[in-house]
Amino acid sequence: MRGYYGIGLEQSSKPMNAGNLFRTAHAFGASFLFTVNATYSVKDAKSDTSIAPRNIPWFDYDSASSLKLPKGCLLVGIEIHEEAVELPVFRHPINAAYILGPEMGSLSPDVVERCSTLVRIPTRFSLNVATTGAIVMYDRLRCLEKHGERPVSILGESLPPLTHVQGGPVKRNKKKSGDGMGFQG
Repeated sequence: MRGYYGIGLEQSSKPMNAGNLFRTAHAFGASFLFTVNATYSVKDAKSDTSIAPRNIPWFDYDSASSLKLPKGCLLVGIEIHEEAVELPVFRHPINAAYILGPEMGSLSPDVVERCSTLVRIPTRFSLNVATTGAIVMYDRLRCLEKHGERPVSILGESLPPLTHVQGGPVKRNKKKSGDGMGFQG
């Protein structure tokens, strides 16, 4: 997959949900995990049987203002919000950090302000935080990986993955005296 991504939680209070999300992130190839103002303990997150924080970097931040991301990494809030883009039409950034809110609440205004965009899953009501994260990570994989197209019919065979076609060599003319744009004058 091109680029990288991380996923994290703000104000999470349920270690089993965090553990489930982090295990799923590990399985989907996340580059890093993070928590913001959250109660998380690797020991208490028994649902994380892969022990993700021992295998990929985990960063713990006290507040939204202390959250540090790599240069060029966009913070994407996953939230039921009136200004949020629906996931089926969202174009994932190549380098992203997805942040989900608490189990019983929403992302804080400080986090929302830091997000480059907000995304929502079009459901009738909110989902479990780990389930939401899994759907977002699967959508990222589906959109950015090079998979073949789905079959046209239900029982049809899938099309092979798309292959990259390298163009021919680019031939450039050596610059001659002139204006630097190739014009003689």
